[in-house]
Amino acid sequence: MTSESDRQKELELRERILREREVELRLREMETNIHATDAAFHQTVKHQPDQKPWMKKLILGGKLFAFAVVTLVAVRIASVLAGFIIVGALGWMSYKLFLESKKTNP
Repeated sequence: MTSESDRQKELELRERILREREVELRLREMETNIHATDAAFHQTVKHQPDQKPWMKKLILGGKLFAFAVVTLVAVRIASVLAGFIIVGALGWMSYKLFLESKKTNP
């Protein structure tokens, strides 16, 4: 006959083996859940604003027109400013060359 300690060891061994099998089974179930081929697939759709396509083109045309007007005004202001600078520089140089009195040595 088997002693009580041998029987206890045998029961512990069986329990350990049973727990290991349960853990392996749970791991396999988790792995199949992770790698499931029938995973839910959601089709995404690009958000379409409520504006019509012609409205987009109208807005873009307005921006281009505003940019052209601002550029034209900036060029006009720059040309007037450059004209003033050129006239001022020519006037200053002519004053220095022709109108400023020369100092004579006594």
